[in-house]
Amino acid sequence: MGAEAEGGANGSIPAWDGGRSIVLKPGTSRGDVFADDRPILSISMKNLDEHAAQLSDGTKALMRKYPESYRIDVYPTRRTAAAPQAVYDGTVRNATQARLVESGSGRVPEDAFGGIPFPIAKSGEEAMWNHRLRWRGYAFQRDFGNYLVTADGQRVVVDGGRFDVQQPYYDMTGSASRFAGEYALLRITSGEPPDRKGVGYVERDNVNADKNGSWAYLPGQRRVRKLPNACCDTPLPSSAQFLASDEPDVWDGRMDRFDWKLVGKVEMYVPYNTNASLRPAVETLIGRSHLNPDHVRWELHRVWVVEATLAEGKRHSMVRSRYYLDEDTWMALLGDRWNADGKLARTLWALPLWLPDVPAVAAVTSGAYDLLTGTWIAMSVLNGKREPYKMVPPFADAHFTPDALAGEGVR
Repeated sequence: MGAEAEGGANGSIPAWDGGRSIVLKPGTSRGDVFADDRPILSISMKNLDEHAAQLSDGTKALMRKYPESYRIDVYPTRRTAAAPQAVYDGTVRNATQARLVESGSGRVPEDAFGGIPFPIAKSGEEAMWNHRLRWRGYAFQRDFGNYLVTADGQRVVVDGGRFDVQQPYYDMTGSASRFAGEYALLRITSGEPPDRKGVGYVERDNVNADKNGSWAYLPGQRRVRKLPNACCDTPLPSSAQFLASDEPDVWDGRMDRFDWKLVGKVEMYVPYNTNASLRPAVETLIGRSHLNPDHVRWELHRVWVVEATLAEGKRHSMVRSRYYLDEDTWMALLGDRWNADGKLARTLWALPLWLPDVPAVAAVTSGAYDLLTGTWIAMSVLNGKREPYKMVPPFADAHFTPDALAGEGVR
């Protein structure tokens, strides 16, 4: 994928030995895979200064804001990231032929397909496209819940239901020459809360965001409506308007809104192999002010640091951001955003799961803390769901169309 195979200088980060790919035994859940591990370090406000150099600004801000309850438990580093051979082969091809070209939504990949587009990233844009086009399976399905927690600690279900995903970018029956730019297809059917029950949503994402398409089925109207392309700091409906449209999965926005800088690679404590977060009930995992530290695993990993600064002539409520991308997978694990007043206003996070049966390490649950108001959100929470992350046979393309929404819509 472009990562350093060698371990860290002091041995705390092991060498990559091929990752992990296993078949889970019947009756074994993904939440059981590291059940015997124990923390080797706990960092809180008490010893923050000692470890500050290897923590993000957002992590430090949470410790200062919640000194009595917020901490991170650090476990031995496991470089579990793995992918099918076809993904490695695609990454090799991309390394020699992929490039960025201008489009209506900024610079986008061309002649990239079936692997990390820029394994030897030379710019912030290339690194962020690696995040957007990272490997996490071809076709999968999950049941989910989105939970908003108010500043006074009230937990509210703001959306929940079934989420179908397919990534044409990783359709190994295709090729770069036949790839038309649509890299992800999504379909959501909401079942809760009551005011969203029956709402359907389809999205088709293109590397050129001007060509994105999204549609919603509204039960009260019994019709499908085409939606305008959501951009940037437009509030996201499935988060009760809390997240900006570019904040799911830490980053999911247009490239032309910001100027991007690849700062370099550092060793940092980040969430990783967080399979244990699947074990507890939702009310145990989702705490009053933050995720329950007892159930979130952190490890020391090398990450790429990418900074985004609002481009001249553009507007956004957050004028500067910093993202931390895992070197082994390129997924964004943490993100910090500063507002126009220069205040660190929001910190974003993802919980990467080791999916040994895929194989992949993929961030599923993600969210954000508003450091100014105390409100926060957890998106795509899998706890207690029947299908937490199920790999499925490829969907028909028609499954991700407005006609399919109309045909299955109910009041």
